[in-house]
Amino acid sequence: MTIQWFPGHMTKARRQIEDKLKLIDVVIELLDARIPLSSRNPMVDEILKGKPRLVLLNKHDLADPQVTADWVRYFADQGFQALPIDAATGTQVKEILPRVKELWADKIATQIRKGINPRAVRALIVGIPNVGKSTLINQLAGKRIAATGDKPGVTKGQQWIKVGTEMDLLDTPGILWPKFEDQMVGMRLAATGAIKEELLHLDEIALFVIKYLVRNYGRGLQERFGIEELPHDLENINEVVKVMEAIGRKRGAIVSGGRVDLDKASLIILRDLRAGKMGRISMERPSEL
Repeated sequence: MTIQWFPGHMTKARRQIEDKLKLIDVVIELLDARIPLSSRNPMVDEILKGKPRLVLLNKHDLADPQVTADWVRYFADQGFQALPIDAATGTQVKEILPRVKELWADKIATQIRKGINPRAVRALIVGIPNVGKSTLINQLAGKRIAATGDKPGVTKGQQWIKVGTEMDLLDTPGILWPKFEDQMVGMRLAATGAIKEELLHLDEIALFVIKYLVRNYGRGLQERFGIEELPHDLENINEVVKVMEAIGRKRGAIVSGGRVDLDKASLIILRDLRAGKMGRISMERPSEL
């Protein structure tokens, strides 16, 4: 399956970012801790033109903590500070402002030497749809400012938000890219909910998830759905489908004639994955690069 999704408002969002960039001091790049590289827009480096950047690994409460630690080291090797956070609960969110100020410390010191009262740091927050930007902004602002939702594409326009007196934050709509050259990127984004379900073949995404879980988190899959035996030959699609059918039967996804409704079974698998009900799972890791 080839996944492509590039709504017109995302093209507009890119232009808006480029227009505002001269006003920006620091960029906050929000990624999904379960899929940091797959949730990283490859156009961002080109768009941001070397601005100081803080990488936030959101939803780290759903990700494998050992793998997240590996990603923090990976980004450090790339020259970026990376901070695992959970925007929904506010975990580590208070660390963001000090990290942003640290990236802008030289400029602040210069202003002070010149006798200028330092102004608030202007930060741009970027991230793909459904990565948690609006939830994070509400946490930073201490009140509900940005609309939130569990579907991608909630934020449609730009807005400036004051974070106390020390940071002004520019929110932008999430930007996906025109086509995923590596189809595994599209699969990971679909599995974690960054792409609208109506654009997908759910059974293909669920089969991809089952294969990955069998290889890396088989016990969590077995415990969640009461599966006694996992397939040994993951290249045999029939063996993988049997797992999906077993899950469907366990959850009552049955249609007339006793057949399993594979769409319903697929949705059960994906929603349990996204809710962390099979444990803390990372869908990609630096060692796979």
